[in-house]
Amino acid sequence: MDMIKFVRLSEIKEEQIIALMNNELVGRQMPLLAGGFSGESCRAFLKAKEQLWHAHGYGPWAFLIGGEFAGWGGLQPEQGDADFALVLHPRFWGWGRQIFNKVRDQAFNEMGLESITILLPPGRPNSKAVTRLGFVEDGQQSVDGELFMRFRLRGSHK
Repeated sequence: MDMIKFVRLSEIKEEQIIALMNNELVGRQMPLLAGGFSGESCRAFLKAKEQLWHAHGYGPWAFLIGGEFAGWGGLQPEQGDADFALVLHPRFWGWGRQIFNKVRDQAFNEMGLESITILLPPGRPNSKAVTRLGFVEDGQQSVDGELFMRFRLRGSHK
């Protein structure tokens, strides 16, 4: 049985998302999250993520592992690319590779994408982890005034 299930973010209780986003260890990984994550922030976040689904036909998922909310992420449109995001509660940090594999398979096998990107803050120690997954450095990108390193993975079917 598959322990990992993808569901819409709207199926998760707001307080669970707020707790995840306000987790100190999670916050250290997310420069765009400065200032905390309130109920109002959560509702705006959920609305924005749902709009991605309506406008583009895809967007981020909530991840359930063994039936428990573990985090969110997947693919979301970002400046013309399908960008991979992964925000996991620290208790589930060992599950990132398995989640990525499922998202990658969706991207290339179901959605027929040519490539996906991942954005990392400069100096983030896990840039080597994404290159081990097959991503290659692909310049820099600014999002909401923050600079990120962009990495790209091309589909093996191309």
